[in-house]
Amino acid sequence: MNVVPKTIGGILHNLNKNASDWGWPSLLAYGCQTSVVVVDTKTVQIIQTLEKHKSHVTRVKWARENYHHTIEAPYTLRLASADNSGHIIVWDVSEASERSSFSEGNKPVLEMEWLSTQDASHDLLVALHPPYSVILWNVATGTKLWKKTFTDNILSMTFDPFEPTNLTLLGNDCILFVNDFSIAKAPSSNGRKFYITCPSSISSSSGSNSASTGEKKNGGKPKGALRRVRLLVGDSKPKSSDNGSSDTDPISLNDCIQLCYLQSCRHHLLLLYTREILILDLEINQTVGTIPMERTGSPFQMVYPCRQRDVLVCMHENGSISVRVRRNGQSSNHPTSAVTPIDQLGSFSNFQGEAGTGFDQLEIIYDLRCQSDPLRVTKHVRAFSIAVCLCTERSIALVMSDGRILFWNLITIDYIPSTISNTHSQLVLTPLFSPGYSSDSNGEFEFLPPIKSPQKSQVAAPYPKLCLSDLIGHAQNLGNETKHGHEVILKFVLTGLLSGVGIMPTVIRMCPPLTTKNLTYHQPLVAVGTATGLVQVFNVSSGALVKEYNIHISNIRGIEWINLNSFFSFSHPNPNNNGLVRNELLLLDLQTGRTTPLRKEKGEESPIEAVKVSHLKLYFIIMFKEKAFEVWDLKSCTMLREMPTNFPIITALEWSPSHNVKNLKKRQQQQALHESISGNLPVKETTPTASHILDTVGVHAGTKATSTSISREHFVFTDNNGLLYHFIVQGSTVKDGSKMPPESGMGSVTCIAWKQDLMVLGDTEGNLNLWDIKGKISRNVPTHRGWLKKLKFAPGKGNMRLMILWNDGVDIWDTNAITRISGLRGNKESFKVLDSDWASSDKPVVLTEDGCLRVYDVEFKATCTSLSHSVLPEPVFCPHLLTAKAGLAMKYTIQHQAWNDSYTLELSSEYETPEDENIIELVNVQMNLLPMEIQSYLSACPYGTAQRCLFAANLFGDEAEMNFWTVALYYLKSEQARLGCIIHKNSTELAATPSTSDIYLPGDPLDPMHIAGGSDLLNLIDKKEEAIKCTCLKEPSLDCCYDALCTNQSYKRYQLERLCLHDNKRATYAHTKKCAESLMLLGQTDRAVQLFLETESENDNYYVDLLRACLVATIRSSGASQSTIKLVATSLIANGRLSEGVQLLCLIDKGLDACRYLQTYGQWNQAVWLAKATLSYAECCEVLKRWVDYLCTPTVNQKSLAILVLLSMGQFRRVLELLMSLHYYDRAAMLAEACSEFGVLPEDKVTRSILEKIYIEYARYLLSLGNKKGYGYFCNKAAEKAKKVITDLEWS
Repeated sequence: MNVVPKTIGGILHNLNKNASDWGWPSLLAYGCQTSVVVVDTKTVQIIQTLEKHKSHVTRVKWARENYHHTIEAPYTLRLASADNSGHIIVWDVSEASERSSFSEGNKPVLEMEWLSTQDASHDLLVALHPPYSVILWNVATGTKLWKKTFTDNILSMTFDPFEPTNLTLLGNDCILFVNDFSIAKAPSSNGRKFYITCPSSISSSSGSNSASTGEKKNGGKPKGALRRVRLLVGDSKPKSSDNGSSDTDPISLNDCIQLCYLQSCRHHLLLLYTREILILDLEINQTVGTIPMERTGSPFQMVYPCRQRDVLVCMHENGSISVRVRRNGQSSNHPTSAVTPIDQLGSFSNFQGEAGTGFDQLEIIYDLRCQSDPLRVTKHVRAFSIAVCLCTERSIALVMSDGRILFWNLITIDYIPSTISNTHSQLVLTPLFSPGYSSDSNGEFEFLPPIKSPQKSQVAAPYPKLCLSDLIGHAQNLGNETKHGHEVILKFVLTGLLSGVGIMPTVIRMCPPLTTKNLTYHQPLVAVGTATGLVQVFNVSSGALVKEYNIHISNIRGIEWINLNSFFSFSHPNPNNNGLVRNELLLLDLQTGRTTPLRKEKGEESPIEAVKVSHLKLYFIIMFKEKAFEVWDLKSCTMLREMPTNFPIITALEWSPSHNVKNLKKRQQQQALHESISGNLPVKETTPTASHILDTVGVHAGTKATSTSISREHFVFTDNNGLLYHFIVQGSTVKDGSKMPPESGMGSVTCIAWKQDLMVLGDTEGNLNLWDIKGKISRNVPTHRGWLKKLKFAPGKGNMRLMILWNDGVDIWDTNAITRISGLRGNKESFKVLDSDWASSDKPVVLTEDGCLRVYDVEFKATCTSLSHSVLPEPVFCPHLLTAKAGLAMKYTIQHQAWNDSYTLELSSEYETPEDENIIELVNVQMNLLPMEIQSYLSACPYGTAQRCLFAANLFGDEAEMNFWTVALYYLKSEQARLGCIIHKNSTELAATPSTSDIYLPGDPLDPMHIAGGSDLLNLIDKKEEAIKCTCLKEPSLDCCYDALCTNQSYKRYQLERLCLHDNKRATYAHTKKCAESLMLLGQTDRAVQLFLETESENDNYYVDLLRACLVATIRSSGASQSTIKLVATSLIANGRLSEGVQLLCLIDKGLDACRYLQTYGQWNQAVWLAKATLSYAECCEVLKRWVDYLCTPTVNQKSLAILVLLSMGQFRRVLELLMSLHYYDRAAMLAEACSEFGVLPEDKVTRSILEKIYIEYARYLLSLGNKKGYGYFCNKAAEKAKKVITDLEWS
């Protein structure tokens, strides 16, 4: 295997705790000391290490993939990392190169976020520096765009995923809300402060809380319930209620360990504490959900709010991971009512109540659905962080402090009540439901239509369960007649484990080097010994842990390889007062894992200093600190001789390399030839082969004559006086050779290296003595570096590089020129070198005090290399590693290949590319790595091009295309179903008005979940006959994370649920007033009147609220007054009373005018909210079209969102035009093909003209990639406009 510079990580530093991120390309990056490690999550192997930071890495963040990818902006692996000194580096991971780097002072980076606010740039990065600075960087140039300094200390920050202008900051005792974040300039204000408080047990003042009246009327709310309600109080910090000056108790935010927005629901903020999780609704500034930790549960450490479903993934202190799925709380008035499975997914089936009596108590509750097994957590082994796959949200990586990474995967198992034990609390709950319809033929994959094999009649591939949304059902279920999948239970499965270097490593040793004889099976293995007695064997080529043995009980002092499959390891504790220890010497066989203890009968003695194995693997010598050495026979593992007690104590020893295998073979051949001439034996029978010598522990000899020649080896050693001794070992005899006096100027020799005819000695004073044995020349080289710990020649014939290990670093010398080539010195800023060795002939491997193994180049400059030069043990599926053209060719092949006779995931001759761009081979390798279930399903996608585009976006981790094709596919199916519906076929609306049957609403309209317009929240309309005949789309709408892109009815349902929750959480008069006004806007007039009438007489607004109640109650029956009310509303708006004017307009059913006024005054989100929840489809589209125009303006520049809004309105032709204006030719062509397949585009001249332009541009685009067949296909589709170019091209 090829050995390239890399880092094998070990234990993590405390500053690395939150430095982990799972990117869209399905790669995990995490900080390990000063390095950044990149792991492929599918094959669980390290593919890259990045090292340029001088201090510990504190944050890593993958770049967003929410932009359009082209040849000029291809799929690349961009990663930002920040360290404790404030230095930020943006990496090109595939090339292991630095794109840009920048810093602001030396303050550490607490948080980093890539921006997605505008389509103009995807190179913007926000960094938070303590104590109170936020900086916006352009990473492409390393330019600081602006810096904002706040007045309060900032601990963390988070962006609102639904509104990019909202930035929320967590302070020591407050939360700061910034609502004017922009890339053009820094925020103008220091943000609005909010403090979290809990209502005091003392009764509230009469004028500030009207909820007490409601409690008296309802009589069902306990007084202690308000103690669980946290309020957000603005502007000034509240005082404690002990002095009687306030009715709230402030709650400290110092214990808050995480602040983030819910990605599945708008306006919801999550605060994580060790014993509870708070869900805050920012529209009412109040806690709407509390998740307390179980009494015996492990404290929370981190939480990830999922986007695809309303699910929380929580990490606990004991290393376990829990999944909590949202449901609605049970009605307080119906404690015995059954909790349905849909409730647990956050539906509205508990939204019940009688007219005039108000709403029932609701709570946002997250049920514990599954939890992984806890880990053994100690002082040195703790759970640091979790990272969740952004594409699927079902794969989680748990990063431990000891460098281990555990990969967990969520799966579902069938719910069988008879086999479920009620002892598990999470199983007592009713089960979840898988999405889609049940189908016996599709097995556990519940999707319709079932996919039929094109060749056979039986059902073929089931739908691949890639994402969390494929495991559990939709959060909003519409109607009881809608079929669901079968009942399932979530479960965690451990799919991978990646281990690093163990805690407190002490010594490393490389296996025997690569030779021509072991070329076919050699692996570059390094053995690492730790202070805990653990021996680990790593492959330095791949960085993978091969073997791990916990075989010693004390500190491992040394390792000595015998061959590629076995080694010695010895350990002993620290010496006692007498300097004696109990040594452990073991022989380990890697193939079987068997350990053979040696010298086990020995008691306390002098510590073992080293074990030296001879070059012919016949003998080994055990050196002691204060005791004479022992000579052992390696084959039989028996001691040949123990030197007498008066023998000199040796300080360094080395076997002679002159009696190596080559010389041995030569002597044996000569001896065999002599015996053949003498007539003893044939030559061919006595000629031994050396292939067995390095492969076995013992040596195989054929005759006594050869055995005698094999068993003779030489070694030299030095004593305390510097004398050099030469000894010979032959059989069981140890013969004394010669002695040489020490060289002048040399101190006590500490180490010896011997290669060919050169012997190098090092001493305690840093002197090197190079002795040319053949030329009998000796030379001293003083280095003045102090104690030499180790000398070792690089492997390879003629390679005379010498590695020198000092106390403060390591050097590489050229012994031929006697010059220093390079060196590495440890210092306070970096690390201390513990041990070193040669990983290959030109790659040193270094063990450092931070617990990492680093493989350097010979210059000690690089510890990372380009992936194009690396050979990974397992192939990695990652289209981002392909060239720009190859990546795009692969995506377009998956999406659409109508020019081929049959769909195939293989590139052939249609791509004619230059020889230096081997696109076909590169793409086909990646195609073959696709899971078989995906390959099978892609060939027969029931929804054609649109569904294949969605799969391609998921496989590529393309955030922008995933959002686009999810929305597009839903509304393509919806429009197709409408055009096939007898009732709504000729309707121009995608959906009916709220007062009539909504075509998106499957099921029986008599069902109480069917919400319609009217004075009451639930107005039951009897249109059963029409609903039965309607064949419109029966699938649930898009999930709540798509917000305004959902259908009007599902959007209104969700807003009514939130309003019901707000009503039941009322604690102050301001909150009650806001609820009443929202009820007015949504047409819930009866309940609005009740809330206005609850105002107490002591309140200053008592008279006004009573008048408003009268107005709301009578306005519906007095149509003649509409002109007057409209005039009053207009006057109020003109005089700055926008909210009041809009309320009056909604009372007289002038919601469209109200939305126009809101848009005119810049309240775009409020206008969309009002339009989606109250207006008819036609009027709503008018408001949304104006919103689209606003989003396309240069100052806003959110055309991607505008495209999604147009898709939700079914304006496919307008979407095509906008895509063409943005030069998104590929996406426009795929959407045009999808629209043709679904039959949703009108057949007129304008449409044909647009399609021709799209096809000809996409044809040119395919030609630039080398796809001539695709070019010809779309030229033919472009027809008239392509006549000129068709004649110039010939294709087969």
